[in-house]
Amino acid sequence: MHTRSIPLAFILAAFIAAGAPSLARAQQGPDPVLARVDGVEIRQSDLAVAEADIGASLPPATGDARRDQLLAYLIDVTLLARAADAKKLGDNPAFAKKLAYARQRALMDSLLEETTKAAATETAMKTLYDESVKKLTPEQEVRARHILVETEDKAKEILQKLKAGGDFIALAKENSKDPGAADGGDLGYFAKGQMVPEFAEAAFKLDKGQLSDPVKTQFGWHVIKVEDKRNRPLPPYEAVKEQLANFVVQRAQSELVLKLRDAAKIERLTQATPPAPAPAVTTPPATPAPTTSAPATKKK
Repeated sequence: MHTRSIPLAFILAAFIAAGAPSLARAQQGPDPVLARVDGVEIRQSDLAVAEADIGASLPPATGDARRDQLLAYLIDVTLLARAADAKKLGDNPAFAKKLAYARQRALMDSLLEETTKAAATETAMKTLYDESVKKLTPEQEVRARHILVETEDKAKEILQKLKAGGDFIALAKENSKDPGAADGGDLGYFAKGQMVPEFAEAAFKLDKGQLSDPVKTQFGWHVIKVEDKRNRPLPPYEAVKEQLANFVVQRAQSELVLKLRDAAKIERLTQATPPAPAPAVTTPPATPAPTTSAPATKKK
């Protein structure tokens, strides 16, 4: 049996054991009884409360297996709560404090849940998306291929073949030491900052279809061909909807807390603890030179 969240779960079971109405009876829809412990009912909705409380600490499971985990937990908690009630532990002042704290937590959670539902609307998320899109500066991307070789002479030789009509993909497969040679040296679309500076400068100066002169980088000598140029496409609304929802919810909750703080008279009778001193900064060891032979991870 898991004991991580005993205060909240214990109080939940105390209400159940005392014969209080199940939480879900205030909800509409069926709420079947799943078990009885000495006549005390445990309903489907009680599992939802337990899931929110201790679900993260349970072994991964879904469907009936998850239901059985939660039901077994609630049965044990109810048994323990009834035993504690028989010993009058509920009359202990410490229990009363736990009960008061649990009530405040539950009320806070209910208010934040209500705030979440009100904030995470399609209108709010689409408005945030539109506002964010307007603030974005278009970023240029290049799609390029390259052939990577050891020496400048070899790069010049390949460049001559290309200018004479040689096939770039075939020459890349035959000569390039880059891991992407099998794909004809295709690097996909990339922004300027995604490549080492020498490579990026050469690639972004080229027009579509042009070949570069041999370019030296830490990886070797490159011959670059630009296949296309474009502004980086914006992510569609649906692709970032979850992030937008998280943002509008966090914003609404933060605004609520700040509003309540401003309206309340808060008296702290203890001095705030000063922050701990920052640890001494030591000079890290020099980063070794990369060993990969590609200018950047291939992006498709």
